[in-house]
Formats: sequence, structure tokens, C-alpha cells
Amino acid sequence: MSALTAPQVRRRFLWLIALRWLPVGLMIPITVLLPLDRGLTLAQYGSAAALQGILVLLLELPTGGLSDAIGRRPVLLLAGVVEIGALTLLTFADTVVLFLIFYTLQGVYRALDSGPLDAWYVDQSLAADPGADIETGLSHSGVVLGVAVAAGALLTGGIVALGPYGPVAALTMPVFVALGLQVVSFAAVVLLMTEHRPRRGLVALAESVRGVPAAIGGALGLLRRSRIIVALVAVEIFWGFGMVAFESLMPVRLAEVVGNTDHASALMGPVGSAGWLASALGAALIPLLSRRIGAPWTGFALRILQGVTVVGMALFAGPVGVIAAYLVCYTVHGASSPVHMGLLHRQVEGPYRASLISLNSMVAQPAGALGLVTLTAIASAATLPVALLVGAVMLALAAPLYLVARGNSPAPAPATPPAEMTPAP
Repeated sequence: MSALTAPQVRRRFLWLIALRWLPVGLMIPITVLLPLDRGLTLAQYGSAAALQGILVLLLELPTGGLSDAIGRRPVLLLAGVVEIGALTLLTFADTVVLFLIFYTLQGVYRALDSGPLDAWYVDQSLAADPGADIETGLSHSGVVLGVAVAAGALLTGGIVALGPYGPVAALTMPVFVALGLQVVSFAAVVLLMTEHRPRRGLVALAESVRGVPAAIGGALGLLRRSRIIVALVAVEIFWGFGMVAFESLMPVRLAEVVGNTDHASALMGPVGSAGWLASALGAALIPLLSRRIGAPWTGFALRILQGVTVVGMALFAGPVGVIAAYLVCYTVHGASSPVHMGLLHRQVEGPYRASLISLNSMVAQPAGALGLVTLTAIASAATLPVALLVGAVMLALAAPLYLVARGNSPAPAPATPPAEMTPAP
């Protein structure tokens, strides 16, 4: 099979991103409602779901090392098998034990799935063209991700509204649809994701697995040797902490300004979908800014702007203002990810790309947990707006860390990229 060109790699990457996140969008609206509908208490759901985060934290770096050692494609295929098993279990899970098993599988899946696809895209793009514009591809992936999640969430709303479906409950049908789409996603990885790994066979596999500790050590070595990578990972810590403000506290803030929890819950469905579309818009527009002022200054500006949007969520008195600030916040959020990941990818010139992505992702887990505990405690002891303001400050504090990368990232490109770099429609 002939080698792929950089535009071909980008197109395949975007298809794989869409198929990866559409099932997630289907599941988001029923994540809490389904276990409650099947008899779990809210506390039991929380305890079971926490297991997923713990496993992701423990497995993130080892699975990133596994991807660097044996290849991106085998790890994504393994992740797909685990997720198909998890969703199959979820179609009938109705006890705490079964939900614990489901979230265990979800934790393993999320750890395996974190990093290999992005790493494959960057590896293959740079192999096809050392000057490939990987940042635009990462930006477009953010657009596709946001649209896919929003479409999945809206689809679930329609599915639930039209149910039940014979013996299948309305809240269960989206799980079956997500399961079917996950099978399609698995097939797409088989067909679209090509990867050249010269060694084959069980002996070669054993040798590759023995290389996992070396891959982890290599990623940690990059962290020790590069102040830029240290700064970018530190950004992820502040970002993970601050995300609690607009992800977890937003529904509570909306209920506060609306004055009715039920009304706020009804609003959060369409508002959440609009937030993902806003995220996609931000990812689509950010190359225009990044090409003009460079990625480090773009990252700096976005962290400050996101902090300002959370201040708006804290201080606006009516639902229109709070929702508007939330949508702008998510626009900035979608724009931030490709900028951050592009800077991170540019620091890796060896075989440890997936391990470094996993390390970056891993630090967000304890940061988010700390943010959740801290900001909810502040909201209880003081007020919710005060907690939001603290979250805003934490987001803005990360801004200067991006400037460490000045002079070590690609120079701002012309406003119009060369023809061969223009993404295919």
C-alpha cells in the first residue's frame, strides 16, 4: 500500500475523531439518569463513577507507554474492544456491582484511548511532510469533536422523547445506538488507520511490551529536560482545576439565577449542546489568530479570556447573561485545546509522543478532583459566585506559562496557507 499524503492523513484522522466522539455525545445526557432510573442512589452512582477517574489516573501513563512501544493502532483496537464490552454490559446493568464493572471497563478504555489517535495523526503527517501544518489538523479535530458530541446529545434527546421502544426503555435505547456506532468506529480504525511497524510476531510483541517502562521513562525524561514541557503540563494543572467552575458549577449557578432547579435542568440540555457547538466554532476560528500572533501568545490570550468569561458567569445576575458567558467560555475552551496540543506536539522529536500526551492528560485528573473539592467547599462556606471567581483566577494564572514557549514554536505563518496545506473539504 502506498504511503499516505499529509492531506489524506488529516481526512482519515477527522473521520476517526467523528466516529470516536459521536457515541460519547449520545451517552452524555443519560450518564447520571440511567443508573438512577435502574435503582441506584445518587451516592452509589457517584462512588461507582469515581472508579473510572481513579483508573484513568493510574493507567494513563502506562497505556501511553504501551502505545509508544507496540503502536498506536493496536492500542486503539484494544480500546475499542474494551468499550464494546462496556457498552454491552450497560445495556442491562441494574446493580451497583454491574455498574462498578462498567466504570472499571470505562476507566481502562479511557486510559487506552487517550493519546494514540492524536499521536498517530502527528506521526503520519510529519512522516509524509516534515513541514506539515499539524496545528490546523488539530484545530479541525476540535471542530469535528464538538459537532459530533452536540449531534449525539441532540440525537439522544429525540430518542428518549420518542421512547419507549417495545421492551427497550427510552433511556436504554441510546446505549444500543452508541454500541452500534462504537462497532462502526472499531471497523473504521481497522480500515483507515495504517501504521508501519517493522517487527512482527509474539517475540517482537514481548520485546515491545518490555519497552513500556522505557517509553514512560522517556516521557518523564522529556519533562525533566524541557522547561517548555514543564510549563505546558503546569498549564494543564491550572486548566483542570479551573474547568470545574464552568463544567460542574454552571448548572448550579444557572439554578441560582433562574430560581428553580427544574427549569435550570430543562435549560441545560439545549445550552449544553450549544456549548459543544460553540467549542467547535472556537476550534475552527483559532488558526486565524494563531497564524498572526503565534501559538504562545494565542494560548496566553485564551487563558485570560476564559478567566474573564467565568467572572461573567459569577457576576451576571440573569440567566441570559450567565448562559452567554458560558457559551463564550466554551468557544474559548474549544479554541484552547488545539493551541495547547500543537505546542506540546512540537516539543517531541523522539518515540515518546503518546506517553507525553498521556502525562499531560494525567495531571488534569487530580487537578480536577482538587478543584471540585476546593470550589464546592468555597461555595458552601462563602457563596457560589466567590467559588466561580476563584476558578477564574486559576484559569488566568496559567496564561504566563505559555510564554515560556516563545522562540521554540513555529513562527506565525502567512494568513493564507500554501495550497498543499489547505484542508480538504
